[in-house]
Order: sequence, then structure tokens, then C-alpha cells
Amino acid sequence: MKKKNAKNISGRRHSEQKLRHTQRLEILGSLTSCVVHDFNNVLTAIMGYGHLLQMKMREDGTYRHNIEQILASAEKAANLTQSLLAFSKKKVKNPRPIELNGLIRETEKFLSRVINENVELNMKLANDNLTVMADSNQIEQVLINLCTNARDAMPEGGFLTIETSPIKLGAEFIKRHCYGKRGDYALISVTDNGIGMNEDIRKKIFKPFFTTKKDGKGTGLGLSIAYRIIKQHSGYVNVYSESGRGTTFKIYLPVTASEVEEKKSEEFITPVGGTETILLAEDDIDVREFTKAVLEEFGYTVIKAVNGEDAIIKFKENKDKIHLLLLDIIMPKKNGREVYEEIRKIRPDVKVLFASGYPSDFIHKKEICEQGLDFISKPTPPQELLKKLRAVLDKNINNEKRIEKSSLRLQ
Repeated sequence: MKKKNAKNISGRRHSEQKLRHTQRLEILGSLTSCVVHDFNNVLTAIMGYGHLLQMKMREDGTYRHNIEQILASAEKAANLTQSLLAFSKKKVKNPRPIELNGLIRETEKFLSRVINENVELNMKLANDNLTVMADSNQIEQVLINLCTNARDAMPEGGFLTIETSPIKLGAEFIKRHCYGKRGDYALISVTDNGIGMNEDIRKKIFKPFFTTKKDGKGTGLGLSIAYRIIKQHSGYVNVYSESGRGTTFKIYLPVTASEVEEKKSEEFITPVGGTETILLAEDDIDVREFTKAVLEEFGYTVIKAVNGEDAIIKFKENKDKIHLLLLDIIMPKKNGREVYEEIRKIRPDVKVLFASGYPSDFIHKKEICEQGLDFISKPTPPQELLKKLRAVLDKNINNEKRIEKSSLRLQ
């Protein structure tokens, strides 16, 4: 009887721990969505003004390289926010065939900035091409998280090595690790000669919120995010470490026979502006002022609104002038959808483009798209914003031209 009671108590404790863990992840998911929104608004302004400078600068301009570096770093910051969101998701967002060695080489310069100057980064990449089906931004984030962890384990400096090799997983691997699926894999090893860890810590390092760092020095999420991303890619990750003898992380990603898509060189196309009047409703002052500057730079007239109710007031005052609504979805007083529905009662044919820095599942983007409404995510380069805006403004005009041509053919 006592054994049965002890078993029941142990089972209840396990269930309670699991529930607390789930609740913490749910809180983290909600908190991350809000942080991502605010961070994306900041990045919208940084990337936006950077792109404006780039557009105005000559191809051989003295500071063009510096601007490109700023934009590249801002882009990585935007990808970081998406990786944070990936922690609470169950599937990979943008999987495509990628050549692993090429991706690591592209990330090398950024990794060199992540680690300290007293840490020497060595690359030992396989001669073979290793193609995996993956989201390149998320795999980049895994590498950044592991290298950051290695840097912190070598406060006095040391050596950090990233290696790749093809490997075949079979019965022996599955028996040794009690998991796995037979097949061909790409192996990424990240090794440091830092302080290492004991067995007790090694068993806990992938748990969310677990950290050995001092308060304020770590969230305990970096390795958890890396682990979750690898699992989402149908991969495996192991860690080998001893106190005082460094650490090695081994990542196994299944290879694919799919061919890597060739990167097309992006042609810079001068964005097309217009002379229409846009009602811009955006509660973040930096994003509002940047968006206004871009639109006015390309010929548009902009009427600003600081929240939902202000947008409705401004529309009523200018209802015969306004050609399109550019609405942030999440705003104080009235959200973008509510503003649109209210304005439609006055002008049923009004055109609208929704924007948001929140993740798509948080704002129900699917519902917006299913209703044929247009949406753009923040941060957005000015070229993309202008292109999307022009497409929405021209949508009915093009439809009317097609109808007119059809009518002429029927006559």
C-alpha cells in the first residue's frame, strides 16, 4: 500500500512539474510575441533608414560597404526574432535544400564577431557537398547559440573548431543513444577547449531556463532553442564534456538528394512611387515617421494617425481624398481590423494594406489573407513596402482594364 501511495505521489509530482513546464513555455510564447513585435518595430526604422541611404548612394560610394554591413546585421537580428519564435513552434518555417558547408562559410564572418578576440575560430569543413533540407536562418541561429555558449566557457580565450563530415547512422548508434533513425546524415561538430561541465550539468543544459551563469548574464534559452530547432529538422544533438577538458556538441541532420537552388543575383530596381493620398495609422512613432518619410520621398501624400480612433477621425475629415489605408493591425483604442470595418461603412470600396510586427499566428494573418485582404510583415525594406503599396493601389485598375478589354472583344 505504501509503495502504491509513493508511486501515486511521484506520478502527481511528475504531472505537476510537466504542467508548470508547459505553463512557463506558454508564458514564454506570449512574452516572445510581444518582444518580437517591439523589436521588429525598432528594426523597421533601422533597416528602413539604412535602405534609404543605400538607395541614395552611388554604387561606388565610400560608405556603401558600411551601410551594407549595417543592413546585414539588422537582417540577422530580424532572423534572431524568428528563431526565438521557433522555440514554441512544432515545424520548420522555410525548409529548402541548402548546402551546409556553404552556409557555414557565409556565417563565419558573423561568428567571428560573436566570439571574443582571444578565441581562435577554426573551420574544418568536409570536401563533400552536404545538402540538407533546412531553414538556413534557423541553422545559422543554432551555430550562433553554440558559439556564444563556447565563448562564455572560455573567458581567458581558447580555440573553437567547427567541423563537418558525412556520416551514416546505423544500429550501433541507435543502440548506444537509444534513439535515432538509420540513414545518411551531415554531422556538424562544435568543439571548444573551455571549462567544460560535469555530468549533472550536462544532463540539464538543454532544459529551458537552465543556466549556470550569474544573474543577468544568461536566459537559459540559447541551448534550448538550438535543441528545439534541430529536433524540428528531424535531427539529433549530443554533447560530450568533462570538467576542465572542454565541450563538443555534435549535430546530426539528415541529408537530402534534392538539388540546391541557385541563388539569383538580385537586381536593384528603383521603386515606383505615386501621387495618391495614404492614411497611415501606426502607434509606434519611429515606424510612423520613417514610413511617412519613405512614402513622401516617392511622391505620396501622407495623413498620419497615432491610433485606431484617430485613424477613423482623420478618415472622416479627408474621406474624399484618401486612396488607401495603411493600417498597423495591433493598435491602442481600436485595432486595424476594427478601423477597416468602421471605415468600410463610409467607403465600401476603400483599399487597405495591413502591417504588423507580431508573428502571423498571433495576429491571425491567415484570416486576413483568406478574405482577400493584403498584408505585409515588419520589418520591411522600403522597396518591398513601395512595391506592395503600388500593387494594392493598382489592383482594381488592372481588373477594370481586363474587364474593359473583355467587353470590347464581345462587342
